[in-house]
Amino acid sequence: MNQENQTIEPLLQHQQQEKEEDGTTAMQGGGGHHRGSKLTLLPLVFLIYFEVAGGPYGAERAVKAAGPLFTLLGFLVFPFAWGVPESLVTAELAAALPGNGGFVLWADRAFGPLAGSLLGTWKYFSCVVNIAAYPALVADYLGQVVPGSGARTGTVVGMTVLLSLVNCTGLSIVGWGAVALGFVSLAPFVLMTGMAVPKVRPRRWAVQAKGTKDWRLFLNTLFWNLNYWDSASTMAGEVERPERTFPRALAVAVVLIAASYLLPLMAATGATDAPPEAWANGYLADAAGIIGGAWLKYWIEAGAVLSSVGMFEAQLSSGAYQLLGMADLGLLPSAFARRATRFRTPWVAIAASAAVTLGVSFLAFDDVVATANFLYSLGTLLEFAAFLWLRARLPGLKRPYRVPLPLPALAAMCAVPSAFLVYVCAVAGWRVLALAGALTALGVGLHGAMRLSRSKKWLRFNTAAAAEDHHGNHAAGHRV
Repeated sequence: MNQENQTIEPLLQHQQQEKEEDGTTAMQGGGGHHRGSKLTLLPLVFLIYFEVAGGPYGAERAVKAAGPLFTLLGFLVFPFAWGVPESLVTAELAAALPGNGGFVLWADRAFGPLAGSLLGTWKYFSCVVNIAAYPALVADYLGQVVPGSGARTGTVVGMTVLLSLVNCTGLSIVGWGAVALGFVSLAPFVLMTGMAVPKVRPRRWAVQAKGTKDWRLFLNTLFWNLNYWDSASTMAGEVERPERTFPRALAVAVVLIAASYLLPLMAATGATDAPPEAWANGYLADAAGIIGGAWLKYWIEAGAVLSSVGMFEAQLSSGAYQLLGMADLGLLPSAFARRATRFRTPWVAIAASAAVTLGVSFLAFDDVVATANFLYSLGTLLEFAAFLWLRARLPGLKRPYRVPLPLPALAAMCAVPSAFLVYVCAVAGWRVLALAGALTALGVGLHGAMRLSRSKKWLRFNTAAAAEDHHGNHAAGHRV
């Protein structure tokens, strides 16, 4: 075995051993994690759907910031200009390195454990900060029915705790739950779009927002509604035949997500006369009431709650399995890889993620969106670099799915979304920069603390990963 394979092999062998042990338990009637609980195509499609979108809820601020025309153009172009490149990168690397941890595994393989740990920090905090937006969004919708700060606080805390407990019941349950939630939450928008067709007047799409357009809010809203294509990769170790399932699921999800935004927004902006200034969070429900009546408005408000439940569950799963993958790599203590006896879910990682989510739930909605976008942008730039580096330096790596482009074309493919990521970072406000800088410093410090804890044996780590690190095989220079 060459040195390039030595680093990752212990992790893959460890995860394969877990799968075999779980399969044996199931055959013996132990009721543990078994083959039937692996994620298949349809649940994975809807997990990706909820990781990225969950429906057009939350897109209203884009109309308020820049008007209907730019919003429609943004949701027409952006899913393909941004989503397709990131989906292709995710499909290739998730198939080539299909362990839990996803992008952490890729950066660790390309550049070493510091890069893996830093990418993990950026993406993880982006994920849990982003999760905090969903209870807030539900509170915004429910606040129209039950006003008051006490009701809002109860909604945020109650939803976080309850859904974290549901997440502990198993990824298969979460996946099929996402399928059910997806159909129920999309149904009212399908009806609204159909009912709006006779009322649509294309001239309404050209109505301009008063005053100067808020491009920062527009792009942050657009980006927040259409990122996290790679998040499901952290659960690749739980997917049935990931080399085949991931590329197919991502292809279906791109089309589904683009349609789920564009068509309802075309219907709502084209069939109502509300000015862009009226498009605050929750206005889509008001538009549905104008188009179809009060019953449709209430259904969409209920759908907002269900959609937020799906997004919360999908991203909490992603964050938890990322921690599990980092523990498998030896970047975090082995406690984060601990699974529940009955459901085989990483309960310590789930509990930690829920606690962090509650801790940042006090942030204002716009700050939540901007901070999550900034951290995600930093991580995705490093992810693209790892993708190009692995393609250039490890051309012989087995890739069950391979993006059918040569390296120069791949660099050009990654350049377009990378330019947007740089722009997102450049326009961030000082609060976002300060928080992101503090979390980056925390990530570097955490990596150093973990190395010290491992060398001093203060905490328990994955034995195989720790041994590789001790012998220096985790260093980036040994991989290339």
